[in-house]
Amino acid sequence: MTYNFKETEQKWQKKWDDAHAFNVTEDKSKQKYYVLIEFPYPSGHGLHVGHPRPYVAMDIIARKKRMEGYNVLFPMGFDSFGLPTENYAIKNKIHPSIATKNNINTYKNQLASWGLSLDWSREVNTADPNYYKWTQWIFLQMFKHGLAYKKDMPVNWCTSCKCVLAHEEVVDGVCERCGSEVVRRDKSQWMLKITAYAQKLLDGLENLDFIERVKIQTANWIGRSVGAELDFRITVVGDTNSTLLNLSNRPDDESRADCHPPLRVFTTRPDTLFGATYMVIAPEHPIINELKDKIANYSEIQKYREDAAKKSDFERSELSNAAEKEKTGVEIKGLKAVNPVNNKEIPIFVSDYVLISYGTGAIMAVPGHDERDYAFAKKFGLPIVEVVKGGDIEKEAFTDTEAGIMVNSGFLDGLEVGDAKKKITEFLEEKKIGVETVRYKLRDWVFARQRYWGEPVPIVICPDCGFVPLPESELPLLLPNVESYELTDTGESPLSRITDWVNCKCPKCGKAAKRETDTMPGWAGSSWYFMRYCDPNNNECLASKEKLDYWMPVDWYNGGMEHTTLHLLYSRFWALFLHDIGVLSCPEPYLKRTSHGMILAEDGQKVSKSKGNSVNPDDMIDGYGADSFRLCEMFIGDFEKSTPWATSGMKGCKRFLEKVYGLIDIAKGGGVTPALEVKFHQTIKKVTNDIDALKMNTAIASMMTLLNEIYDAGSLTIDELKVFLTLLCPFAPHISEELWFLAGGKGMLSTGNWVSYDEEKTRENVVEIAVQVNGKLRGKITIDMDLPNDKALESAKSNERIKEILNDCNIVKEIVVPNKIINFVVR
Repeated sequence: MTYNFKETEQKWQKKWDDAHAFNVTEDKSKQKYYVLIEFPYPSGHGLHVGHPRPYVAMDIIARKKRMEGYNVLFPMGFDSFGLPTENYAIKNKIHPSIATKNNINTYKNQLASWGLSLDWSREVNTADPNYYKWTQWIFLQMFKHGLAYKKDMPVNWCTSCKCVLAHEEVVDGVCERCGSEVVRRDKSQWMLKITAYAQKLLDGLENLDFIERVKIQTANWIGRSVGAELDFRITVVGDTNSTLLNLSNRPDDESRADCHPPLRVFTTRPDTLFGATYMVIAPEHPIINELKDKIANYSEIQKYREDAAKKSDFERSELSNAAEKEKTGVEIKGLKAVNPVNNKEIPIFVSDYVLISYGTGAIMAVPGHDERDYAFAKKFGLPIVEVVKGGDIEKEAFTDTEAGIMVNSGFLDGLEVGDAKKKITEFLEEKKIGVETVRYKLRDWVFARQRYWGEPVPIVICPDCGFVPLPESELPLLLPNVESYELTDTGESPLSRITDWVNCKCPKCGKAAKRETDTMPGWAGSSWYFMRYCDPNNNECLASKEKLDYWMPVDWYNGGMEHTTLHLLYSRFWALFLHDIGVLSCPEPYLKRTSHGMILAEDGQKVSKSKGNSVNPDDMIDGYGADSFRLCEMFIGDFEKSTPWATSGMKGCKRFLEKVYGLIDIAKGGGVTPALEVKFHQTIKKVTNDIDALKMNTAIASMMTLLNEIYDAGSLTIDELKVFLTLLCPFAPHISEELWFLAGGKGMLSTGNWVSYDEEKTRENVVEIAVQVNGKLRGKITIDMDLPNDKALESAKSNERIKEILNDCNIVKEIVVPNKIINFVVR
């Protein structure tokens, strides 16, 4: 029979749709299994060959789990709000809402053509008012709990997108989305206090089945550090009042009129305090303005600050983290700091490698034991003091944080580093000049964009009442439909031009007020979409407690490595908050997280339409079929590693399926073919385990091997054909369904039962072993498994080639490793 893939695939896609084969409801009699794939941005003309890889892989997982008897939820939706869609709309001069609608239709047609077993009855769209009503509701709950606030701050400004970016959206000093330069601006911004959940986000990782690199990236981003926070008093050169220090009277002294505010620092190495020979503060540190009249070279400092403002946080953090990168700085003339443990005055520098947004914006510099400080001290000719013995500070800083004996450190001398940390911290706390502290690298989330295409922030700004939350009964606050949504050059949202929408009454006092015109970032809708899938049509709450309790947490979530830090961090934060206020019963939203490698273009570069190396999956499916396409996506290489696309692989997969289709012509009768029994059980075991381990390529390879053995045997039974089709079904569901039907199978194979194997029957009855003479391979023999050693030796000696070699030799020793090797030692 000839296989017509177009006719077969259209036939079974229609049958699945008509039967709602993959739609699920909550069934407490069955164990649930929630499979989640990151939903796409509908921000382009269509999906390229790189997109299907994770979708097909998770479809295979979903199909197998469904056949194993689980109640499987495998939903899909669209992350419609945000920069990708708006940038596409502006470029193509089309309204974002129209672009979203058109692109979603294209994406849905493509996804359907791949044969994915999705539950489309649960589709969500983050730009749908019925959806973003609950995004706004979550924001209001955060506002009411003190986790959403607005503050003036320096922000990352994309010169092309003309909006504020979160710190995480600046990559290598440019915009993550468009690649344009990012500069610093001062602006009032909405923030989410994710730092309040830093420890919970860190602790939660321990019991999650995330791949190790995801855990490491997340932990590094949160950046927990244990150390001490302490104050360095400031003296003004020539000011005799402020140089009179009393370490034990810090709180009282700060209230004196002649006392200048101290410089507070955080350090993970309080044990090295005696080695602090200078200080460095961030260019934005407020003490510069507070004491500008005392600074002799204020104009020089101001010029340096202006230059630093042109650099992004990323560029500056790169300077901070790399000792080999040259540091710049200016000493503040007229001010000194006082080391609190030895009362020595030390210089204060301004340098852009210190960030105001991390720590306190000031550091104590210990050049003897920090590579960055060492390089800075060498450049500016500053003292370098050894306080931990173990290295040679004439050559380099000694940076071992655990080993070494304290020297030149007063009452710490002779102590090991660990003991010194404890003793100095006790000293600082006793003298009330410091305290043990835990700090995090994580910063609060910039939660506002000066764009049109996003969720309106449901806050009214009243001259008398301040920031007033919109009553929940007025949600959703609809995004007004406007003709002009292009960006403003002033940095304000396009919504600011819509006066009829902006001007309103204060919900609290009734006086004239204005709406907030910033919109939420694209991350907002994607931070909770997995919950909405549980109950997508609920108008009373974001999802019913009963349905959330049934489906959550997600059992297996797959997505790109580029989203492991940001999206996982944000969505886990929202889930933890919703758990704390009683919406969600589980604190963690995902039990398992895996990530896939990218499919690159055939030239090995990243797929890009501008480079002309994009391959359209529609063309592949039209020429070879969806099943061949699915197999090729999975067979192309290790799922977790990036690999170039190869259209030539489509031909091989198509030939494999044509051979599979030919099985219907040779399948006869029932029962088992003795020559194939072991191989069938081995393949069932291999495919079952490989799917669970995301080793789709080796699972396919094992089915190809079995297929060859079937043809070598010349026949198989109908029962064996059905087993083979069951294994193949998650990978190539259309042809499997068709052959199942032709073989007389009952019902749809996709909703049938998975097959099991007998461990005993996976073991070969015979084994091929190597025969060596004096350690060199001389031949191979096939013998019965677990054959006694004397019988194995007889079989080896009777082999014509081995017999010839041993004929004129004196056998000194015979070595038998059962089922593996025989070695004759001869003279």
